[in-house]
Amino acid sequence: MSTTSPKVDSLLNKPEWHEERKALRDILLGCGLTEAVKWGKLCYSCQGGNVALIFGLKHYCALGFFKGSLLNDPQRLLVAPGEHSQAMRQIRFTQVRDITERAGTLKAYLLEAIELEKAGAKVDFSEKRELTYPEELRSALERDPVLKAAFEALTPGRQRGYILHVGGAKHSSTRSSRIEKCLPDILAGKGLNGR
Repeated sequence: MSTTSPKVDSLLNKPEWHEERKALRDILLGCGLTEAVKWGKLCYSCQGGNVALIFGLKHYCALGFFKGSLLNDPQRLLVAPGEHSQAMRQIRFTQVRDITERAGTLKAYLLEAIELEKAGAKVDFSEKRELTYPEELRSALERDPVLKAAFEALTPGRQRGYILHVGGAKHSSTRSSRIEKCLPDILAGKGLNGR
């Protein structure tokens, strides 16, 4: 199955989840979506807005919906990929048969996601802005104006990543240790883990 994009071909030719990717791709393209590679994944968009991704992970392959939290889910197939996921939702698969048996359902979910994108629907990210800073992080920022300026210059997503990472530790000493380890990346304007 050759495309006009070497990046797409490269992802489609990976041995992991090969048949599952092809089956999902056929459904996505059948819905009239535009295909590209973004974030190292097959990404499908409509009118310039991202609608869905195909994930090939270790234990499963997934169809991810960027605004999945807004979708109706009568079959209860959608799962949040992580504890702090607000918008993205996935439908996970472990074999190609799961995809082919649900092709009609997947298409219905995709058509709803496309309509949401066309309508300009927005996910409420207020939870992102309402994060509570761990005391250790707040104190470190107050003590060090250079660190505070560097932290405030980070994108909201990167700030959120650090707040969740530091705040996820149970003990104050661990939270303080995490701050110390993150200092070089914060000062360099990088996100968690140097991204």
